[in-house]
Amino acid sequence: MARPTKYKSEYCGIAKKMCELGATDTDVAEALDVNLATVNRWKLAHSDFCESLKAGKVPADQRVEASLYRKAVGYEIDNVKIFQFQGEPVEVPFREYIHPDTTAAIFWLKNRMPDKYRQNPEEKANPDALINALMAMADKLPG
Repeated sequence: MARPTKYKSEYCGIAKKMCELGATDTDVAEALDVNLATVNRWKLAHSDFCESLKAGKVPADQRVEASLYRKAVGYEIDNVKIFQFQGEPVEVPFREYIHPDTTAAIFWLKNRMPDKYRQNPEEKANPDALINALMAMADKLPG
């Protein structure tokens, strides 16, 4: 006779919230005090649990995707510098430009357009195409 399952329906909400905050299946398993294999079995046996994990991962993945994109193309943020004036601190707001990150741009291009920018030993990507794409991105940047 098999051991009774530890699964509870309230694990769906816990798993979803954890995944929204960036947790992996391993993190969920640790929080629920089970091993990863158990979580994987629950995903197969309980479609609501599986869907909760998937649904929770979407917002976290979207935040990372948006952050990678911003890092690849550059962005502006509001910032504050603090100076001393006549012995008193003075806050001066300013707009800071964060320059694009070449590595993020390459990662983005390789993953979003693998046919054009792949890097396989058997089939090399055209380095001129990658450089031209990066230069085109740089031309569109402000300032």
